[in-house]
Parts: sequence; C-alpha cells; structure tokens
Amino acid sequence: MTQPSLNHLLLEEKETGTLVVTINRPDKLNALNSELLQELKSVFLYIEENNNLKAVIITGSGNKAFVAGADIKELRELNRQSGEELSSKGQQIFAFIEESSKPVIAVINGYALGGGAELAMACHLRIATENALIGLPEVSLGLIPGYGGTQRLPSLVGVSKAMEMILTGEPIKAGEAKQFGLVNSIYPTETAMDEAIALAGKIVKNGPVAVQKAIRAVLAYRPDHGFAKEAVLFGQLCETEDFKEGTSAFLEKRKANFKNR
Repeated sequence: MTQPSLNHLLLEEKETGTLVVTINRPDKLNALNSELLQELKSVFLYIEENNNLKAVIITGSGNKAFVAGADIKELRELNRQSGEELSSKGQQIFAFIEESSKPVIAVINGYALGGGAELAMACHLRIATENALIGLPEVSLGLIPGYGGTQRLPSLVGVSKAMEMILTGEPIKAGEAKQFGLVNSIYPTETAMDEAIALAGKIVKNGPVAVQKAIRAVLAYRPDHGFAKEAVLFGQLCETEDFKEGTSAFLEKRKANFKNR
C-alpha cells in the first residue's frame, strides 16, 4: 500500500507495526494550516486501510513544539461561513483520528496550544515531555476553540478546570496537566518517544479486535451535539471586530484592544 504524498508530515514505521507521524513545520512551530489538516486526514485513511499498522504515535519536529496552534494568517481571513466550515472540517478530521481503530498516542514535546492541544486531546493517550505547555488561548484572539476543544477538555479535566483554561486562555505545564488527567505521563525529552513506543507495544500485543472495540466503547459515553454548536459559535466570532483586532494584534506582536463588538 502506497503512502500518501506529504509536504508537512514525516512517517516512520517501527518494527512493532507502530507508525510515528511527525508534524514537520519547524519554522512555524508546527502550526496547523489547511494543507496540514488535509494531510492528517490522508495519513489516517492510509493507517485504517493498512493492516500492517497496529498503533500510531503523533509528535512534532524539534524540541520546542508539538503544535503551537493554528496558522493565524489563515485564520484572520475567515468570515462567518468560512469560519464555521473550517471548524467543522477540523472537527471531522480530529474525530476521525479519535475514532481510529488503531490506538493513537500523542507525544507532546513542547508547546501544544490551540489546535495543537485539540489534536492531542483527539488522541487516545498523551505523553508529555517535561517542557510541555498545553493550553487553549483562542479567547486572546477573540475566538473560541473550534476543533473540538470545548467538548473534549471538560471530559478530560472536568468542567471547572476546562472553564478556567478556556476563559483565561492561560496554558498549564506538564505537571499540572498530569494532575488533572490531561496527560497520562511525563518523561524527559530524550526518552519520551521510547516510552511511547514501549506503551504502544504493550497495547498491540493484546487482541486487536478487543482493542478496537474498547476504543469505541470508551468513546461512546460522550454526546456529540456540542461539536455542531462549537462550529456555529466559532463562525459567528469570525465576523466580530474583536476577532479582527485579536488576530491583528497577535501578528503585530502587540496587546489587543478589544471593543466588545
């Protein structure tokens, strides 16, 4: 089976049948753009169809960032319709990852902000390096998380902590993330990938059909209606003056001056 053609992702298959997917935009701190999202979808379609692959690990290139967020230059061009469409597209791709029949482990090696945190939350398990920083800072841009973050974060850390993280936009360090159940474990940068490969090995030695059904059973508890509402609200915010000010301020490296409109 032929691997898909990729510009922003690197694939490395290990002997155990574990595929390491590395997001490779180091000059942009691995920020998500439309092309990268589409490549993620293509890779996971390939993974589902490849019976030789038993588990997946997602990480970012370099030691600074897993994914530092979305591409702000792309975001600032959105209006209500295109914003809602982008949110729905991101949700669908991340849901496809979450619903993968193969276990998916995120190695969060540095910044996991905005869409990066949402991608990590769509994975079944999360390993953080000691320098990991995880957060949803969208409110500082006049936005809300749009790729499922408002739905997955409360299920992982509880509603109260999720409200705090989303409303303040402030990230948390690896230790606090583990305390609240957002990550499963923390390792030094030098050993985190080896630990993830070992964890994948523990999973794939079990009955593959049982692993697939277990993933589906665990995910069955959560209703899905909130995702559609998130996309609608994300789209609405894309036409506010505060959104335009927030994204401009980010790109211009200054403090935003929100006007509540």
